[in-house]
Amino acid sequence: MATSVQVLKAALERIALDPRYHDLLSLVKTARNGAVYGAKVRFPHALVMIFLFRSGTFRQKISLVWRATRKHATNLARFATIYKLTVLALKHWGPTPGKEGPYDTFIAGLLGGYIVFGQRSKRNGKVSSVSQQIVIYIFARVALALARIAVKPGHGFPVVSKEPLHSQISYYAWPAFASLSWAMVMYLFKTHPEDLQSSLRSSMVYIYKDCDEWDGLRTLLWHNK
Repeated sequence: MATSVQVLKAALERIALDPRYHDLLSLVKTARNGAVYGAKVRFPHALVMIFLFRSGTFRQKISLVWRATRKHATNLARFATIYKLTVLALKHWGPTPGKEGPYDTFIAGLLGGYIVFGQRSKRNGKVSSVSQQIVIYIFARVALALARIAVKPGHGFPVVSKEPLHSQISYYAWPAFASLSWAMVMYLFKTHPEDLQSSLRSSMVYIYKDCDEWDGLRTLLWHNK
């Protein structure tokens, strides 16, 4: 029995290390890594947000945590697989076979983003909150990266990427961005709270609205309501 297991293990090891199967196996690992990363990121976030800001029984909250974690893990696994499959297809059957083109990653990201994150629910016609959060997170990181590139010497815009403007903008950009972001979110929370993402709105209600209401020492210091 032990010998059979060892033989099978050795055969699988040879397959895993065979260059002929590298691209195919990279798809398997891409899907695996996307699912694992999505679960690791979403589970603690969903656990905290749902148990702090959602009402319902313990069982209902656990169900919501599981659904959010599964959705995030599935989305990242699907996107990663579509992205990797598209990159490999363009590499093998694109304009320069065997070589990755300069825009292959952009095309693959565009396709994966549309298929996985660009769709609405067939049941209610809405975009899921999990997809919204992932896309908003990505958009924020893209905006910050593009802002840095805009003033990057040798890569950015002609005037602002040169000294002395480069150093001045780099130094003051983050304080301006941080203060303006918080100014806008507080203003939107005051004037159009329904248009903010639901988990953000719930946490802001908890911090900035519920603080004005209590009916005794218990709800002032221990329980929110």
